[in-house]
Amino acid sequence: MNVRSKTRLAAGLAAVGLAVGTLAGCSAGGGGDEGGGGDGEQITLTWWHNATNGPLPDVWEAVATEFEEANPGVTVEQTGYQNEELQRTLIPNALAAGDPPDLFQVWPGGELRDQVDNEYLMPLDDLIPETIESVGATAYPWQVDGVTYAVPFTFGIEGFWYNKDQFEEAGVEVPETFDDLVTAVGTLREAGFTPIAVGAGAGWPAAHWWYQFAMKSCSPETLEAAVSEFDFSDACWVEAGEQLQEFIGIEPFQEGYLGTVPQEGAGSSAGMIANGQAAMELMGHWNVGTIGGLAPNEEVPEFLGWFPFPAIEGAAGDPSAALGGGDGFGCSATAPPECADLLAYIMSEDVQKRFAESGSGIPTVPGAISAVEDPNLSLVAEGLADSSLVQIWLDTALGTTVGNAMNEGIVNLFAGNGTPQDIVTRMQDAAATL
Repeated sequence: MNVRSKTRLAAGLAAVGLAVGTLAGCSAGGGGDEGGGGDGEQITLTWWHNATNGPLPDVWEAVATEFEEANPGVTVEQTGYQNEELQRTLIPNALAAGDPPDLFQVWPGGELRDQVDNEYLMPLDDLIPETIESVGATAYPWQVDGVTYAVPFTFGIEGFWYNKDQFEEAGVEVPETFDDLVTAVGTLREAGFTPIAVGAGAGWPAAHWWYQFAMKSCSPETLEAAVSEFDFSDACWVEAGEQLQEFIGIEPFQEGYLGTVPQEGAGSSAGMIANGQAAMELMGHWNVGTIGGLAPNEEVPEFLGWFPFPAIEGAAGDPSAALGGGDGFGCSATAPPECADLLAYIMSEDVQKRFAESGSGIPTVPGAISAVEDPNLSLVAEGLADSSLVQIWLDTALGTTVGNAMNEGIVNLFAGNGTPQDIVTRMQDAAATL
């Protein structure tokens, strides 16, 4: 599957909100049976997701309760886990053990292909066709050989969440180039502010910095070859590490960043933004809800703003390319058909609007995009629309084996225990085992 080009199309449709197809109704069952143990059978659906803070856990709890009420005999047990634990440990282990949850978070790219190859996922096209049609081309990254195995409920791009008050006090303008960002780091530090918070303790937030340098340094064709052929021979991959190494050298991050978590508690990188302890954080579109949940009054701070990762002048990468992706849900191959009904309800326009209103992300159902109230999410949507292409997260696109090796190399570079070449060597060695 041509992940990059299809994700580019997906991003465009998600951003402009083109209406495609008929939306499944607010009741469960976008094409399958009504479900719900109609013959007195008691059914329990287990649902694992990555909502652990902010407003989204309450949204998913309400959705589970509503589905139970609409489907007598069905119980929904929903549980939120930290994203890294869910993606890297809990779901892979449960699938390998033959005891997966019925409905769970599914990431596109290499992990999806591996799960399909192992027959872990339920094909959804015949069960909820209207639901799949309702999200249009954003479904492409969750398809393998034209078959849909999960449906994305949100899609967006990564950028900087920043403190407008601190920028104003320091006399810093929103960076338009990478050189501007470097200048902003120095100016903010001179003004007494911590320029950037990063939750490097979880690994992936640190890795995303290298992803961004790679996006800006490597041409679209080079990115395509990396994802489809595991070709990392272009010098831009080492260059990305050199740029990151040089950036770390100007000391842009908070003290103790190697042990900081990204999204849990006041001391996390998101918590530092929420409580005015840092001026910027590079993070995905979901961060507005996380920051709001960690703020003193549990509301999105008025000082919060957003801007995209700026282009590097003279680099080979497309200056308007963006890094991003979305979250989707799929059913295990052994789940009862009611699982697809629950997914259809989650993707109904009513629920998607509530998801949007909560500030937790940008919905994929076009009719729900108007419900996005947070001005920063609107900026993310505009950035998505302005992007010439959207590359899904590199570790996701490359798959678990290569993605994990890449991330480990990047974290070592952050810690001063590796080199730019080490990252590429790890990726090449991991790819050679496939």
